This record gives sequence, C-alpha cells and structure tokens, in this order.
Amino acid sequence: MTGGSPVRVLVVDDSATMRAMVSHALSRDPDIAIVGTADGPNAAREMIKALDPDVLTLDIEMPDRNGLDFLDKIMRLRPMPVVMLSTLTGRGADASIRALELGAFDCYEKPRQLHDGAFGEGLARLVKAAARSRVRPRAIAPKPATGDFVPRADAMIAIGSSTGGVEALIELLSGFPANCPPTVIVQHMPESYVPTFAARLDRLSAPQVSVARTGAPLQAGHVYVAPGGSHHTEITGNALRRCRLVADDKMSGHRPSVDRLFLSVARWAGASAVGAILTGMGADGAEGLKSMKDNGAMTIGQDEDSCVVYGMPAAARQIGAVTVQLPLSRIAARLLAGCRA
Repeated sequence: MTGGSPVRVLVVDDSATMRAMVSHALSRDPDIAIVGTADGPNAAREMIKALDPDVLTLDIEMPDRNGLDFLDKIMRLRPMPVVMLSTLTGRGADASIRALELGAFDCYEKPRQLHDGAFGEGLARLVKAAARSRVRPRAIAPKPATGDFVPRADAMIAIGSSTGGVEALIELLSGFPANCPPTVIVQHMPESYVPTFAARLDRLSAPQVSVARTGAPLQAGHVYVAPGGSHHTEITGNALRRCRLVADDKMSGHRPSVDRLFLSVARWAGASAVGAILTGMGADGAEGLKSMKDNGAMTIGQDEDSCVVYGMPAAARQIGAVTVQLPLSRIAARLLAGCRA
C-alpha cells in the first residue's frame, strides 16, 4: 500500500459463498480494493504472481490442510501479509496457532451469519493493519541459556504481546533455560486458543508452560500464560507470589490486559521483576510498564525493525516506560541477565 492507494486484497477460500461474503464485506470499505478471488492454492499462486496483492485473506480449513500448507509455502517463498479466516473451535484453535507460528499476520473468526456487519468492519481494520505491518523472515531459534544460569530467588519476568506475538514468544522462550525465573505472559488472543498455544510453547521450550490459574505459585522453571476470556491475570503475594485471575471489566481495551498484569507486578515484585513489551497493535501495557520502571524494574521494549506491528512497544517508549529497546533476538538474554543472582 502506498500513499492514499487502497489496500489491494486477494481472497482465497474453497467456498464460493465465503469468497462472496468476504469480498462484499471488505469492498464496503473505500480504502480496500478486492483485486481477485481464488478457490484454492493453485489458482491463488498464479493470481499472486499476476496481481501482486498487498494482503491475502486465506481460509485456514480448506480440505487436506491446504490452507496451512499454502501459507507455509508463501512465507518461505514470497513472504506477504496474510490474514487467516478460522473458527473458534478446538480444531480451529490448533490450526490458528500453527498459522500464526508460520507467520500469518493474524487470524479472524469466520462470520456466523450471512449478513454480519461487525465481521466486515473488524476484518477491514485487520486487513488495513496487515498492509502496514512488517513481514519478518523466518527466525532462527536462539540457543537456550546454558545450565549454569542461576536466577535470584526473588526474580520474575512479565511479558506482554499482541499481533505477531505468537511467533515472537516462541522465538523468545526458545532462549530460556529449564530453570528460568517464573514468567507470566499476557498474549492477546481468543480464550479458546490459549490452551493450544500454551501446549505448543510447552513442547517447544525448555521450561514448563501452562495456562495460569488462580492460586498457582510462581515457581522457577515455569511459564504461565493468561487464559483471558472474562478474567484478567495478576500476581499477588510477598513471600510467596501467586497467580490470581480477576473477573473485571476490560482495561486498555483488553481482557486479559497487559496493563493489568504489569501494574500488579509493579506492586508486588517491584525492582525484583523484569518486564518486556513485544509486538502488537494499540497501547495496552504502556502504562503498566511505566509503573514497573518507576518501581525499580528493568524494562525492555521490542524494537521497530523486529516487530510485526510497532504499536505497543512504541506507545511504551513514548511515555518513558522502556529502559532499553532491543531486537527480538536479544530480548531473552537481556531478560535473563536482569534476573541473575
């Protein structure tokens, strides 16, 4: 997308009805132009070469997992912003997490009825954000910290992320040792995706990764992912810190909110904590990270070049919440350095 030109979109879906629905929904936005539709990867491949679209919308659940296979090939051979359309089901969650890991910009829920105005407005916002995003090459996973890493007894890590965060967190946690400081993460995603995401992180990381639950003690070697839905995730406690899920209104436009986690960390962990804010749209986490810094914590912001969307880290940096800004590839080592005994 250049200047005031509309975002040029290619719609790929094996269902003619869904192609028509997506095209109609997006074409209602004057800043978006549908340049073509394709019923599968073979047609889409040729249309990408001929039309050079800015953004691709891709059905995640085409027969034989072709959506994921095609995404994998796109991100390896011709990286471009891709918005996946999926369902909020167990099967859909597994495929969606894999799509985000492969480099999809984001996943969006398919409409549940023929005329769904909210679907079109939300998808249009996402497509326009995708057009402005940075498409990162596949990351080479960092080597985990060596076994001689010894964290301070009171150290902990808090991380917030959103769009682009699935891929970023997989890369970041791959650099954590099995005995990492207790780490709590808020990643903006549908509640139904969180168990699948936590299980995926657990398989790919040396520490144990699980969904946070009320009363869970923060232990070394454990990473806790906020479940979301109707609850925020906080920490509480002095001598023994624990996770706490709180049913409350959205904060900074989100539930779970990165701000809500960071504010609790500032209160209960102070200078013994280290915080990081990663890629994502909006400003959630900026005020909370500033509170952590004001209470003595070392704070890290992901730099613009390594972000898919330089929104949340930019907002935090603008208000003086970031102690140091780093590329994603260096953040794990810096977080651990801030927690050494």
